Amino acid sequence: MPQPVGSTTYLKLIGAMFMWGGTWIAGRVVAQELTAPLGVPAIRFLLAGLVLAGFALVTEGRIPRPQTGSEWGVVCGLAMTGIFLYALCFFYGLKHISAGRGALVVALTPVVVVLAAWLLGRERMNALKLTGVAIAMAGCLTVIGNGNPLALLHGAVGIGEWLILGCVMCWTAYTFIGRRATKTLSPLAATLWASLIGAALIGATALLQGGSDIAAWSWRVWTSVVFLAVGGTALAFTWFADGVKRLGAARASAFVNLVPVFAVLQAAVLLDERLGLSVLGGGLLVIAGVWMTANLSEKTA
Repeated sequence: MPQPVGSTTYLKLIGAMFMWGGTWIAGRVVAQELTAPLGVPAIRFLLAGLVLAGFALVTEGRIPRPQTGSEWGVVCGLAMTGIFLYALCFFYGLKHISAGRGALVVALTPVVVVLAAWLLGRERMNALKLTGVAIAMAGCLTVIGNGNPLALLHGAVGIGEWLILGCVMCWTAYTFIGRRATKTLSPLAATLWASLIGAALIGATALLQGGSDIAAWSWRVWTSVVFLAVGGTALAFTWFADGVKRLGAARASAFVNLVPVFAVLQAAVLLDERLGLSVLGGGLLVIAGVWMTANLSEKTA
């Protein structure tokens, strides 16, 4: 049951969305400066896991962990989809696509989750939800096609766009696995162990790949690493979890629509990215479709 809400809760949620928007800028910096960027997410999730473990020790007096083979299997599923495969798509996608465009594509994720839940028979669909899905899909096609919503049909979409769409698929899978995980595990325990396992998977891949000379990383890369680990993962996830606890999942999740907005604004200021009006219009359609799917349909259900 949601707890009493103060202004601090809303400020934390806005802060979490600001930092999640910033992960796209940090990711773009890393992707552009490093030929083999996987060492960065490996360090990111290792640091995040250690921060979460420390937080658990301070607040609970122990580090929670899965107890059964089934729980370990679910946590490994979280690590594989939401961390390992997502990191591959994210960092290599950002080698080919700007941070702002990438964030606008990934903004489609909540709609894909709703659509998948309907196709799997887990949620009902209604006219408003379906309209929201259609609007968001049209906007996403416009963003992917860099202003041309038919570019995907004509095969004129590059590898960067496909990889960022892979992020959407990975996070959709992570969402469904996460729902199962939190039936028996706390969100902190699931995120903590998924982060550590994901870090191990990414780290092993980075070592096999080679080319990650940590000593040669610039201050921009190291700043991005620290921000991704502390701000974009440990702090933002904690603040978002607190928002869900106090506001409920539906109301807290509505703030996620701010992520692409913050990403586009930060990309313009920090990376000097300028998106065309057609791409920005497509992004607005995505956000409007997501909002309609998540909010108007709930009020009329």
